[in-house]
Amino acid sequence: MRTVRDSTTNLRLLSELLFNPSVFSTSPRNGNGSKPVADRPSPMTEADGDLEELRTLAMTNHVIVRAFGQLQKILEREGKRAEADWVSDVLETERARIQHAVSFLDKICAALDRGGCSVTVIKSLDHWPDLGSDLDLYTNAAASKVVDVMQKQFQATVADRSWGDRLANKWNFVVPGLPELVEVHVGRLGQTGEQTALTRSLCNRNRVLTLGEHSFRVPAPEDRIIISTLQRMYRHFYIRLCDVVDNAALLDAHVVDFGYLHSLGSAAGIWDGIATYLTIISEYVEGYRGYGVPLPSLVTGSAKFNTAKVRFRKDFLRVPILPDSMNLYARELTTLLLRGDLRNSLRLSLLPGLATAAALEQKFTGSDKGIW
Repeated sequence: MRTVRDSTTNLRLLSELLFNPSVFSTSPRNGNGSKPVADRPSPMTEADGDLEELRTLAMTNHVIVRAFGQLQKILEREGKRAEADWVSDVLETERARIQHAVSFLDKICAALDRGGCSVTVIKSLDHWPDLGSDLDLYTNAAASKVVDVMQKQFQATVADRSWGDRLANKWNFVVPGLPELVEVHVGRLGQTGEQTALTRSLCNRNRVLTLGEHSFRVPAPEDRIIISTLQRMYRHFYIRLCDVVDNAALLDAHVVDFGYLHSLGSAAGIWDGIATYLTIISEYVEGYRGYGVPLPSLVTGSAKFNTAKVRFRKDFLRVPILPDSMNLYARELTTLLLRGDLRNSLRLSLLPGLATAAALEQKFTGSDKGIW
């Protein structure tokens, strides 16, 4: 009989595959023949091989390639041929989707550049070799130029824009032949488009990332962390596993300039959010591999809460909204006001009302797309 494992078990298994796959090792053994303390049974043992449930959570968290690549090796080592072949098929399908999307992305970036819309790819390629469910770009060009290029070069149509999209100056395009939406952020960052100072750093410090025959401009490590923080701690209030993996890899590589990150984050009023986000990531990783990511006291001393307040619910790691996230929001708003940035302060002040409207929309219609 097929047993369905609960989502908490799936989360733990994915996390082990991502951060400590050797925990499933069957060798070497200790001198007395017993397994090492770290060893655990096969990831399939606990739930009678319910791979489909695991696949769904991995896809939702954008870690399917990284997690299932490890899982395939484990299943092959254990001689579970049928399961290993199924995982291989999943990986082949996902890699084909990613290759198709990246090829399209290359053409879109090139066309926008030719049309006078220099673009930086944000968020989407942070997950590599995985890829998110849409393609995100940032540009300082006029929105009208972006729309013109997308419509003329790709016969794209503009998706319905929510209130949040309009405030943030985001445009979503449906491109024929491309399953993923193309989301273009124009001149602004943040849920209500309140962050404009950060965009100067984003454009001035981007770098080239080469993936096979494709090359893209992507943000510097510090800007990647800031964009991820804005998305997770100030907009969605949940963290995906891909966010943990992506940022942990950056920090493990020792490529982050914490002095610059602190300066930029403080000026934008989001340093406390950045510090809290990175502390949560470090503690989560430590829970699986035994040690966290390297963080200076500048970060850990500024964190306002940690993993003790994070809960896994509805497929994601949820951060507390009241009062913790609202305190972060208040700090951002206060910083903008003290800086005399009244226009962007007004934008940000609309966030609580927008969030309330989205919650009501979700309750009555099952979707908040018209709001967010």
